[in-house]
Amino acid sequence: MIDYIKGKIIELTPTYTVVECCGIGYMIQISLQTFSAMENKSDITIYIHHYLREDDEQFYGFASKDERELFRLLIGVSGIGVATAQMMLSSMSSDEIRNAIISEDINRIKSIKGIGLKTAQRLILELKDKIVKGGGADSPVIFQSANSAIVEEATTALVLLGFTKANVNKAVSAVLKETPDATIEQIIKLALKKL
Repeated sequence: MIDYIKGKIIELTPTYTVVECCGIGYMIQISLQTFSAMENKSDITIYIHHYLREDDEQFYGFASKDERELFRLLIGVSGIGVATAQMMLSSMSSDEIRNAIISEDINRIKSIKGIGLKTAQRLILELKDKIVKGGGADSPVIFQSANSAIVEEATTALVLLGFTKANVNKAVSAVLKETPDATIEQIIKLALKKL
């Protein structure tokens, strides 16, 4: 299995790149996120997802392991293929996708070409818990070492105070980055300052 390819960029378009490594040119499908990260560079390390089917073999490349892990989570959902996952990563950043799933923002997810209501609901249903626990990221990024029961309780309390779930999730996430071992009271107090 190929984990990454390190080499010289020979050709770069918004949908694919050709990277030369040891005299071999690898054609690699990329998202707009990766394209943006690769612009103005001549040498690159690109993380690979090898897609192999009976009639098709493709390399999908990512500028970071984080983006690759999210791509793998997305294609694990029934009804999401590699083309749709790549479209999602081209339409929104990895953090925006995670936040839309965590905050159950169906309209934001549906705004991506190729994603309908049922697929958006399935994405949220299948991935929300995995993403909250740090899935789809190179390292757990949402609620790192915090007790998830405490986080859930604090989030529920803030939503009951009238704040939107999306804003609450952002505030709680920011609090936990600054104070990973905060108690429920501390999480609520610090999050209220950010809301």
